[in-house]
Amino acid sequence: MALAGWEFTVRPADVDESLLPGERPEAYVLRLAKAKAQACAGSVKSDQVILGADTTVADGNIILGKPRDAEDARNMLLRLRGHTHQVLTGLALLRAADGNLITDLCVTSVPMRLYRDEEMDAYIASGDPLDKAGAYAIQHALFHPVIEFSGCYASVMGLALCHLTRSLQKLGYPPQNDIPRACQSGLAYTCPIFPAVLSGEMAG
Repeated sequence: MALAGWEFTVRPADVDESLLPGERPEAYVLRLAKAKAQACAGSVKSDQVILGADTTVADGNIILGKPRDAEDARNMLLRLRGHTHQVLTGLALLRAADGNLITDLCVTSVPMRLYRDEEMDAYIASGDPLDKAGAYAIQHALFHPVIEFSGCYASVMGLALCHLTRSLQKLGYPPQNDIPRACQSGLAYTCPIFPAVLSGEMAG
């Protein structure tokens, strides 16, 4: 948010994040994003916009949350090793003045490398995977689990900035900064998809 130049405050949203029976990952993240935005609706000023967001890791229709323990982390990393999964970020923007709610979805394909067992076990022993959905951090410098990535890096880290930008513009809130430039500079990543996203395509 700071990269975009918007003024913002952070408020916790106490919502039940349990998965509904048969719920697909896309529906799950959008439902939680809307629930988070609506949970804060009674505590903001009328000239404010509420952003609710939720990010999850999915292998097909299976959602991979934060691992329960080291064994669970190992099982997740073994499941993801050597093939491509998806990271999904749902965004919900609620304009307090009139209750207008719009949503957006970023689905990013993430190709994992064939990391060795020793690398994986050392990474698990570091404790880093235990608070990460899918049991990994894309930006981890030593483990470096992802190869040939060509999607929205910001979404995998937790907030799809260009998707947020285009959604806020629909509500009349243009960014104060050059979002693609700020995002790429801040994340040290050359993004190939931002023109498509900002033009309204379903790119991730």
